[in-house]
Amino acid sequence: MGIPIENKEIVFLLADDHSIVRQGMEILIDEIVPNSKVYHTSSLLQIVELVKSKEIEIAIIDAHFPDGNSLHILPEMKNANPHIKILVFTGLEEDLHVLKFIKAGANGYVSKLSEEEQIRQAISDIVHKGEYFSAVSRNLMVQFVHNPELINPLSRLTNRELQIAEMYADGLGNLEIANQLDIKQNTVSTIKKNIFDKLKIENLVELIDLVKTHHKI
Repeated sequence: MGIPIENKEIVFLLADDHSIVRQGMEILIDEIVPNSKVYHTSSLLQIVELVKSKEIEIAIIDAHFPDGNSLHILPEMKNANPHIKILVFTGLEEDLHVLKFIKAGANGYVSKLSEEEQIRQAISDIVHKGEYFSAVSRNLMVQFVHNPELINPLSRLTNRELQIAEMYADGLGNLEIANQLDIKQNTVSTIKKNIFDKLKIENLVELIDLVKTHHKI
């Protein structure tokens, strides 16, 4: 028989810009996998470098760092080590963001607002099963099979519509958008109506919220 996984030396990476979060996670890891080796970083830019140089097996990372967000580096982490398991530990709302992280390569997603027992379960599942997904995440994954746009409603927009949606989200009005894009103001109004119809929204507040949620991360 092989060595039970909790008795093996598993190499972890804790990536979060808050030291107290990393310390708390290391305490839980030590309880679940006493022989683990744990590396820390507070820098997004160091994550891939550490995955390459330290043979990281399990990475527990935040979504946001002062130097950017981690969504876009998950594929790089997988390229550096195809066998790495990634648990995203974040304050971002699970129902709005989990599908994007799964698509990018995450093997699990748990909220920082979760009870300690759920966080402990997430770590244990990543160690023993290679993944952790809550009932919310699993339900969203099933829905995604039938409705791929669920991951990002903005995917319904053309490039021009998305460009103008971003400009609205940045606070520009119809005239400013028309001047910047060198198009007529009534053309902007028509495109705005198309955007609202496609996204099934009624006002700019809803549009700005969608852009910030699905495009700015």
